[in-house]
Amino acid sequence: MSITEFYKIIKRPIITEKTTNLKKQNKYIFEVDINANKSQIKQALEKLFNVDVKEVKTIIMKGKLRRYGKYEGYRPDWKKAIVKLKPGQTIKQIEELQ
Repeated sequence: MSITEFYKIIKRPIITEKTTNLKKQNKYIFEVDINANKSQIKQALEKLFNVDVKEVKTIIMKGKLRRYGKYEGYRPDWKKAIVKLKPGQTIKQIEELQ
């Protein structure tokens, strides 16, 4: 796979108060492509951030109902991945964002 395909799999990191508390457990959370599987996510993270991934857990988040005046619809479903790194490893690019 090429670098551009890895960027299509890993869309963005999710940075909230809850996810910053998970860094103590060496876990990071990313929004990923809804069609990506765990092995593709692991491979993309290892190549993009040069880290060793211990485990990957994925969750499909359902889109919320949104209303615009009299019209209503749903936001699209999306997938997030909770990634645990091996001990002593960090993702420096995400640490700099906070």
